[in-house]
Amino acid sequence: MATFVRGAAGAALLAAGLITAPLAGAQQQKITVAWYGGNWGDAFRACVAEPYTQATGVQVSPEVGTSTTTLAKLQQQKAAPTIDVAWLDGGISELAEQAGVLDTLDPAAIPNLKNVIDQGVYRKDGAAYAVSSGYYSLGIVYNTREVKQPPASWKDLWRPEYAGAVALPSPANSSGVPFVFFLARVWSVDPSNLAPLYAKLATLDTALYFDSSGAATNAYQSGEAVIGAHFNVGAWDLIDKGLPIGFAVPKEGAWATDARLHLVKGAPNKAAAQRFIDTALTPQAAACLAQRLYLGPAVKNTQVPPDVARKLPWGAEGSVQNLSLFDWNLINSRRAEVTEAWNRQVARKR
Repeated sequence: MATFVRGAAGAALLAAGLITAPLAGAQQQKITVAWYGGNWGDAFRACVAEPYTQATGVQVSPEVGTSTTTLAKLQQQKAAPTIDVAWLDGGISELAEQAGVLDTLDPAAIPNLKNVIDQGVYRKDGAAYAVSSGYYSLGIVYNTREVKQPPASWKDLWRPEYAGAVALPSPANSSGVPFVFFLARVWSVDPSNLAPLYAKLATLDTALYFDSSGAATNAYQSGEAVIGAHFNVGAWDLIDKGLPIGFAVPKEGAWATDARLHLVKGAPNKAAAQRFIDTALTPQAAACLAQRLYLGPAVKNTQVPPDVARKLPWGAEGSVQNLSLFDWNLINSRRAEVTEAWNRQVARKR
């Protein structure tokens, strides 16, 4: 709903910047924003889309899908895009930049870009193409009724009592390919030759390989899976709902990445799309996403309650410096190879 300003007092507030002016033609305008499903989409709507619409009058039409699905759409629509803004995970973000489907983020049009930590602004040849809206990690989720002792190692997933009840991300999930390299560290496998790791993975009796975070959540919630990998976002959502779920960071650690915002090249509503991204880069939006998703804020000076802070990927006293982040360009250079090997040597042996 647009903010209407009447009279001299309203005009003064508007001039002072205390009331945001709606975009011209906002009542007739809408933008399309690609975001994830489930609790992620609910949070993006509540924390960014609804405040944006209230301030500008511009409606937000969601295009729900995984990062890989969204990237495929952007490539298909390259000549005539219908999506204005896209949330993509780390790794897929770099692929989108290489595919030429992203516009640069102009600090003049997105002034809140200056509020973001340096690590959260992604650049190519000096120009920003993506900005972080928060960090998350991948740890072990387990059913506390079925798993009495919290898992201490990623190797615990191979214990015989969990046969047929383990969930892992597939290469279709944004975490799937980097998770292969992460497990190579866990099992001391040379990443230049991953064959021993594929053989090890082929011995793991799994309930499912999940393509999306929502599929993983459903599996843990239904009891289809009792232990396995999941994001801190999905794990704490289940715990907060009172389900018998635990979340552990094993001794080998947990890898992390972030959810990023992108302006689509040739966006049909560019000015409105830039305003949407700007809305997402406020401490208020970042705090809201932290409280709803436990995303580690990329916006400086974001304040969250202590109970939220302890559930962030870096804990109550940490920061982005404590996260184990990946060289996505290196991983992407081997993405096709890993996906093909996984499908041939791991998935077919389930």
